[in-house]
Amino acid sequence: MKKYLVLFLGSIFLSLFSQIEDPVKWSFEIESTSNNQYNLIINADIEDGWSVYSQHVDPDGPIPTSFVFTTSNSFVLIDSVNESAPNTKFDPVFQMNLASFQKKATFTQKVKILSDTISSITGELEFMACNSTMCLPPEYVTMIFDFKKKKLNYTDDKVIENNHNRYKISTINLDEPLGNCGSKKQEKSLWGIFLLGIVGGFIALLTPCVFPMIPLTVSFFTKGSDNKAKAIYHAALYGSFIFLTYTLLSLPFHLMPNINPEVLNQISTNPWLNISFFLIFLVFAVSFFGYFEITLPSSWSNTAGSGRDVGGIIGIFFMALTLAIVSFSCTGPILGSLLAGTLSSATADSISFFGFDTALVSMKLTLAMAGFGIALGLPFALFAAFPTWLKSLPKSGGWLNTVKVVLGFLEIALAIKFLSNADLVEQWGLIKRETFFILWTLTFLGLFLYMCGLIRFPHDTPLKKITLTRGIFTLGVFLFVIYLIPGVIGKDWWSYKRLSGFPPPKYYSYLNHEHQINNIFHDYYKGLEYAQKVNKPILIDFTGWACVNCRKVEDDVWVDKKVQELLNEKYVVVSLYVDEKIFLPENEQETIDIMTRNGTIKQKKIRTIGNKWSTLQSLTFANNTQPLHVLITPDQQLLGHPIGYSAAKSVSSYINYLECGLEAYNSIQIKN
Repeated sequence: MKKYLVLFLGSIFLSLFSQIEDPVKWSFEIESTSNNQYNLIINADIEDGWSVYSQHVDPDGPIPTSFVFTTSNSFVLIDSVNESAPNTKFDPVFQMNLASFQKKATFTQKVKILSDTISSITGELEFMACNSTMCLPPEYVTMIFDFKKKKLNYTDDKVIENNHNRYKISTINLDEPLGNCGSKKQEKSLWGIFLLGIVGGFIALLTPCVFPMIPLTVSFFTKGSDNKAKAIYHAALYGSFIFLTYTLLSLPFHLMPNINPEVLNQISTNPWLNISFFLIFLVFAVSFFGYFEITLPSSWSNTAGSGRDVGGIIGIFFMALTLAIVSFSCTGPILGSLLAGTLSSATADSISFFGFDTALVSMKLTLAMAGFGIALGLPFALFAAFPTWLKSLPKSGGWLNTVKVVLGFLEIALAIKFLSNADLVEQWGLIKRETFFILWTLTFLGLFLYMCGLIRFPHDTPLKKITLTRGIFTLGVFLFVIYLIPGVIGKDWWSYKRLSGFPPPKYYSYLNHEHQINNIFHDYYKGLEYAQKVNKPILIDFTGWACVNCRKVEDDVWVDKKVQELLNEKYVVVSLYVDEKIFLPENEQETIDIMTRNGTIKQKKIRTIGNKWSTLQSLTFANNTQPLHVLITPDQQLLGHPIGYSAAKSVSSYINYLECGLEAYNSIQIKN
């Protein structure tokens, strides 16, 4: 069970990058066998190094290839889908024998035609592709067998030539806006991610798996060395190797091709991925509560441990590797939470690092892991250099288990946030603003009761007295519970700025359905029509239901009276949710050709409202991050450079941006 849990966690993080690959091409043929019987032939061309799995695989293994045909009175299926001979071999990814196809695969379905008026047979196939290092998420492919043609290559819905023009506004010139508002280049600060990694590493230090190792390891180096300088050198190597171990885990992501601009945005707002994170964080919480441990396979630690006996630099490296492996039961959930937070907010932008262009998400992962490794490895070097500091460290004991339990409650709070994201995207109405506050209040009330000794978990020792440190922390938790209570009944007796972005928006509520901005539009073309009618400039707000920073702008900036006055009286606000999952009418669903980063043409499905607005954002404004605020005229000219969260999070800078746009617009009006 533990092995599969670890594999599951790893596959989720790898799958975040899977859609950059397209290793399987499908085509469809019709073969006549008798007067009324035909073979529907499904061909798969598979790139070298990739595999597609058989229809018949172990239930605990990968997703099998499967076929569903649209039923009709015009034909009947004869038997099930036949497949060409697969290769059966041991799969290292799933640790079992699996039947799979390489290079080519052919599937055949026999049908009997009942009506000579039949024009086509359609259906959908599901498949999963894997290579030696990762598996792509399951994909669905539309099957179309056209009886008017001998062979039909897969077109995946209808392809409309040059139809991307409707999503790329030709009058928008990003290089030469009418006004000098905003900044042409968006700042991409990575310090926050690095510091977050450091915080995660220091938290990991305070767990029972790591903290007791500090004096033991330092004593090993100081007593086993001829002099103090050598001891410091060995301990510094040990800490450096810990840092190196965690940093190297992120390097494979730098070797991947450029990421499709909208893939990560789609992933971060995917409700099922958010639900997966919700379940994972609950598992982390239960693990921290002491009911079980998440560990890596024992063979890994045994192999790493055997390397310690080599001696010298290599031996020290294996000591560091052993620590990383055996401490995984404590560091794994923290590291998983760190990576989940990094990846769920990632975009497909690139960044230059020492003259090399790399994906921004890859650099974020590297910095997060590097910060984690530094915080985890630094104490070993420092305490070896200053061994007297060891006397100031608190002794290992029950307080370490208390730290784990506190982290467990925090994992539950984060799990609720991910579930809230899924609910917002799908608009289920399960976790509205009041429900979110109820769940958080209960979570932190549970933490308060635990700190008071009224709740105990398996590894807890009886609480004999409440220390000063524990008492201060308990009081802080109690005050936070009091802070949350008004939100339970839908009241904001005081500002929730410290929590902005975490709860659902104020209008996603049982008690308050009014948006803070009047006459806000959620359809670009309806907003444009209204702006032309009233002759006002437009603020386009590219946002998302699961976008934390979008909620922060709404809760911290849009609540300002001056901002509301400008937006309500001087602008037409068009708020476009790029993760809106409501399907478009069938006559508006289409597939368009878009240019990828490497210059190739790729088809993109436009099926949901979110697909429509995300495509408009990426093709017109060359940006796929949210929030993105854009000022344009009613005739669709750019008033200033678009701004992101870094420029929109300040009330004063946001007011300046809006007033600058008005000045640019008014100057045009005067000229005309």
